[in-house]
Formats: sequence, C-alpha cells, structure tokens
Amino acid sequence: MTPYVHAIDPVAVQLGPVAIHWYGLMYLLAFAAGWWLGRQRIRAGRLPVDEKAFGDLAFYAMLGIILGGRLGYVLFYGYADLLRDPLMLVRVWEGGMSFHGGLLGVLVAVWLWSRRHRLHVFDTIDFVAPLVPTGLLFGRIGNFIGGELWGRTSDLPWAVVFRDAPGVPEVPVGTLRELAASGALDGLARHPSQLYQAALEGLVLFAVLWWFSSRPRPRYAVSGLFALLYGVFRIAVEFVREPDAHIGYLAGGWLTMGMLLSLPLVAVGVFLLWRARSAPVLAAGAPR
Repeated sequence: MTPYVHAIDPVAVQLGPVAIHWYGLMYLLAFAAGWWLGRQRIRAGRLPVDEKAFGDLAFYAMLGIILGGRLGYVLFYGYADLLRDPLMLVRVWEGGMSFHGGLLGVLVAVWLWSRRHRLHVFDTIDFVAPLVPTGLLFGRIGNFIGGELWGRTSDLPWAVVFRDAPGVPEVPVGTLRELAASGALDGLARHPSQLYQAALEGLVLFAVLWWFSSRPRPRYAVSGLFALLYGVFRIAVEFVREPDAHIGYLAGGWLTMGMLLSLPLVAVGVFLLWRARSAPVLAAGAPR
C-alpha cells in the first residue's frame, strides 16, 4: 500500500505579509472549546462562581498555557535554540509548546485565581481538568498539520511520509508521491503519532473525564484520573514517537524525555485517587 505523503501547507491564510498558521487556529479552537464547555459546567453549578469569575479563570489559564508551554519547551527541549535566537521564545504560532510546561503554567494560574476567590485549589483543578483534553485534541491536530513531532518508521498501512523527516529527499510533492507509489519511500514512512495522541489524550481522555465528572466526585478524584490517564497515554505513544533529534534517547535506547516527564504524572494521579477516598465532595449548586 502506498504511504500517504504529508504535504499540508502549515499556513492557513496569507494576508499580505501576515501568515496565519493552522497551529495558531488550532489554539483558538482549543480555547473556544474550553470556554464553551466551561460555561456549561458553571451553569450546572459545578463551581460556586458566576460566569464573570469563570471568564477571569479562563484568561488566567490561557496565559498559563501560553507562558508555561513556551517556557517549558525552551527549558525541556529547546534551550540551545533560545541561545541562538532569543526571539523564538515569543513566536508561539510557529509551534514548539510543551504540555508539561503548559500544565505547570495552568496550575500556577489556577492557584492564583483560587486564592482570589477563596476556593480550595483542587476544587478548581477538578473543574478545569475535563476541559483540557479538547485543547490537547486540537493541539495534536495542529502538530500533524504542521508536519512536526512525527513517529518512528513503520510499515503499517496508515504510515505517513513527512517531508521534513530525516532521509526524505527534498523534491517537489509530485515527485515525492511518485517515489512513494514506486515503493522507494517505504522505509521512510512513519507512525502519525500526533494523531495517536489526538485520539488518546484528546478524544478518549475527554470522554472518560466528562463522563466521570458528570456527577459530583470527591475532591482530587477528577484531577487524579486526568493525571494518571494522561501519563499512561503519553508514555504509551512515546514508544512509537520519534524522540527529539537534539535529545535522543535518555537511556536504554527507549527512554525519552516525554516518558521521563510523564512518569511523575502517573505517580501523582495514583496518589490523588488514593487521597480522594477520604476527601469531601463539592456538591453542585448555584453560583455565589
């Protein structure tokens, strides 16, 4: 079977010198989805605040995602790039965001907002957790459209030839498709690991968390389930995802930075689920 040749233009709209990238549009869709879903939960009384306060929370979280995600990427994956090009820190529309950094940014934002509104920080985190997977879904789709963060080589029928992957000749798309049809690129096709992550971290995680949080749960339970499942899903996909070229494997020819950063999430998830056994339940009610 001829592998699919990835040839999607990362620029969605070109307005003179201004280029609007698909990656940026995916972020807009992610924030819009989180905003809409969060309003539904506020109206259902899942957090004792009004929609104006939720608007502040969404703004805090957005800043946390952007600042934390970008700083996390630079610290975990691209420190050398920052030294060569300091302005890359602010060019978020070009890609290069770390989930783990974004998570830390959101946690700081949620803590600040919760203090302001005199709420237990984990009641807020439990509220926010089911909104996150939609952002992961759109973000991973953006990674696929941008042709970045591809998987390891594969001979599966749905394997993809990414134009910027190692070994792929720099020739026009039409020529690449001819080479793919002839079988010349079979050894260069790769797992579309971005789509695997979109399915697991996005669709599956959203479905599970939305169902689990559809009725009041003990404090820490929703957060714990999110951390546990995300960590497990991310580690699973890392086995077929190509590690960053400038980092490679950290040990044993299989341990990646993504695995290393996700292992603590699994441990935290298990701990929070254990802690939830004796924790109080925040009952749904009218906003205060």
